[in-house]
Amino acid sequence: MSEDIGASGASVLVSGHMSNRMSSRIAVVGGRRRWSVDQKLAILREAFGPDGSVSATCQRHAVGSGMLYTWRRQALAGDLTGAKRTSVPSFAEVEVSVPTAATAGSGQIGIELPSGVRITVDAAVDADALARVMSVLGR
Repeated sequence: MSEDIGASGASVLVSGHMSNRMSSRIAVVGGRRRWSVDQKLAILREAFGPDGSVSATCQRHAVGSGMLYTWRRQALAGDLTGAKRTSVPSFAEVEVSVPTAATAGSGQIGIELPSGVRITVDAAVDADALARVMSVLGR
């Protein structure tokens, strides 16, 4: 391993991990290594791939298993690649329609979700139970 100190005070480690399959440049800033997104994804593929071993990968790259699982969680959430998932809106669009003769006075409420699912409930439905059902159907 060689270490170069730059003008910014940061050092760069150059190492040949994985039996010369991958040569990596890891920036060390303030005593901490900075892994690029590509390096993190390559390490995750190695650890969690078909023939992967978390323990062996941790030893090979000198990282803790907690760090690998944090990177995996970030990758699965889309936070590691920078591709953020859009958040689910906290409200639903409501369209009020004129009641037909069949539903007028029946005490029933018809709900149509954007996915096309239709629900008809009694006016005395438990609001908490309906909210749970709506959250599951809205996924």
